[in-house]
Formats: sequence, C-alpha cells, structure tokens
Amino acid sequence: MRRLALAVATALFAAACGGSATVQPASPLDNATPPSKPVEVTFWHGFAAGANQDATNALVQKFNDAHKGDIHVTATYQGTYDDTLAKLKAAIQANQPGTLPSLSQIYDIGTRFMIDSKAIQPIQAFIDHDKFSIADLEPNILGYYSIGGKLYSMPWNISTPLLYYNKDAFREAGLDPEKPPQTLDEIRAAAEKLTKKDGSGNVTKYGFGAAIYGWFLEQLTAKADLQFCNNGNGRDKNASTERLQGRAVRDEPGVDRCAARLPERREVPAGRRFLSRSRTNAGVGGAIPGGASLWIMNGKPSYEQKAAWEFVKFLEQPDNMAYWHTHTGYFPVDKKALNDPTDLAWVQQYLLFRAAIDQLHATRLDKATQGCLLGVMPQTRQAAEVGIENAILKKASPQKAMDDAAAAIQPQIDQYNQAVAAR
Repeated sequence: MRRLALAVATALFAAACGGSATVQPASPLDNATPPSKPVEVTFWHGFAAGANQDATNALVQKFNDAHKGDIHVTATYQGTYDDTLAKLKAAIQANQPGTLPSLSQIYDIGTRFMIDSKAIQPIQAFIDHDKFSIADLEPNILGYYSIGGKLYSMPWNISTPLLYYNKDAFREAGLDPEKPPQTLDEIRAAAEKLTKKDGSGNVTKYGFGAAIYGWFLEQLTAKADLQFCNNGNGRDKNASTERLQGRAVRDEPGVDRCAARLPERREVPAGRRFLSRSRTNAGVGGAIPGGASLWIMNGKPSYEQKAAWEFVKFLEQPDNMAYWHTHTGYFPVDKKALNDPTDLAWVQQYLLFRAAIDQLHATRLDKATQGCLLGVMPQTRQAAEVGIENAILKKASPQKAMDDAAAAIQPQIDQYNQAVAAR
C-alpha cells in the first residue's frame, strides 16, 4: 500500500471532519420503491489489475448474472487503499451524496474515521432488519469492526501476518528446521547464524528480512496482549493517545532488536509459523486481522442501500468466500467456506495457508487483539515507520526515535478528537 505524505493525509482529515458537512442518513428499513430497475450499485475498491481485481470482477459478474433486471453492480478501481479513502473523504466533505459510491472497500485503519464521518449506514442495521445470522462468520474478524456488539462494516479481504523461514537454510546453518524461532530474541539468534560473509567480511546472504511497516508494530503489541491505544484501544471512547512512546513499544516489540536485513531469497521448501512473541515471558495475545471491509453509504436512497446489502451478503456466502480464498489467498470470513471441497483441496495443496487459519483460530479475542481504532491511524502508522527507520539507521536511540514519533503524531490525534467533539 502506498503511503500518503503526512501533511496531505492531515489536510484530508481536517477537511473531512473539521467542517459542518454531514450527509443525512436514510433509513435502510423503510419501504421506498426504486423508480426503475435494475437498481444501480456503485462499488469502489482498491485492487489494481491482477488476481485480486480479477476475482472481484468475477464475483461481481456472478452477482449481476443472478440478479439480472433487479440489481446491477459496477465495480471501479480507485487506486491504492490510501487513494480510495482520500477520494471518499473528499466526496464526504463536498456534501454531495451523488458523488459517493453505494458501497466502498476501506482498509482496516480507516475504520474510526468511517464511523465518525456519519456518512455510513452500520451493517448492524441491515443484520437486525433481516434477522441475518452472523453465527458462521469468524468472531475474531468481526471483532475488529465491532464496537459494543454493533458491527459497522462487513469484513471482506482479510489478512494475517506470518513468519516464513527456509528449512534448507536452517539445515545448512546447523539449526533445527522443525523448531522455528518463537520470540524476537530467537529470530535474531537464528538470523545471525544464517547470515553469511565472504573473506573480506562483506555480507553475501542475510539471515532475516522484514519490511519497515507499522502494521508489524501493531501486531507485536497485540501479540504481547497489550493495547496500542488508550481508552480500550479506542473502543470505550475515542483514543486520545497511542503507545509509541510507551514501554509496550520500546520493550515489548523490541525495536532495537529488529535491524533491517535483506530477505533470504530461497523460498522452497519453506516453513511457516505464527507471528513471534517479543519475549519468552510476554503475554500471549494474538494477531489482529488486517485487510479491508465493506461500508454502505447512508446518503443513498434506502432501496440502493438495500441493493448494496444484497451484494454484501452474496460476497459472504460460503461458496463465494471459498472462491475468494482460493483465488486471492485472503482469509475467508465465513467458517463454512473452509469446509467447501474446493477450499479443502486448495489448502491441502498449499499447506502454508493453513498456518494463517490456525493462527486466527488460536487468537484470544479481546481489546488488544481487536486492534486500535484511531481517527488518524494511517498517519500514526506512518509516524511509527519513520521512528523505526530512524532507530535502524541509528539516527536516534530506539527510545528517542519512538518518543519523537509519538510527539509528532499527538497534535493530529488531538485535532481529530476536537473536531469530532465539536460536531
């Protein structure tokens, strides 16, 4: 995902939340009759050309064929996740519901903004009206998009972090390929043994590689069963601070122990395991589901919202979730999809995906593993990445680098919350 410049992201936030523009909600429960059929549903997403977009288009076509004459969905690519959220914010600020889509895919860390925007119709309203059962949907996934038992959006493309390791390389380095590292300390010890140098001391093969990605910091915090934000990870009320400058980030995820190394390129045969803990005695939490969810906009006529809801339900059906899983690798939200014969055969063929399934099911659902809801979470993640990079490049000690990152983002958190409170 491409990151927006911090200043641009802040400006977009201020424009979207700082003014008086508010889309007035339309009830999804009334019986408004569409003036004509088919009802047109516009669907924004952030999947560029490739397997994910192909699978999306295939499911849209399948839905349109099954609802010919009644509902027609048009899916359009809006750019990256950041681009899609930025365009939606701009449309909300314009206070012109006609420029908004009926349905939009928004990545996980846009959740707090979407709720606070008042421009969405909570999925819970449709669930309650239709008495739609969510009993077969994964609770650890629903947890992220729920507050107080109310589901605001429908999870769709779900991902989870994993540690991959090369068994052949482990054997060559004298490591046990059946005993992967369990903590960051153990990762470092293994990486040092896996790293190779030539006679001049130049590194010819690095033992570990990881992107400088703020999501990993959030995941390691959750794995330690710690909350990334205050106020119940932003679920009791809007978070007013994050833990970038706290012990949880400096000590638990161990920024100073995560020096950047290029990845080992040999991939087969590969082992995989759950995301590692920061320390042996760290609390056992779990992984936060990543990816994105589907949001129905409330500025549309109720018949259009209902039509969008029909499409959302369609995507969540076990057979369609099995198709989604096997064609994209994203985790299926409906548990029954994992028992679909096609899905069972696919997982058996690609056993590495089994670890993602097992990790999700092993995660204890609590506020730490639900993840932080913060109105400026995209900017906070970027600030964390700047801090991590500064620590790795030894521009500052890990503690100072993360303290500086926290100080940089705090004014934006305060500004956001003040804007929300003033509405």
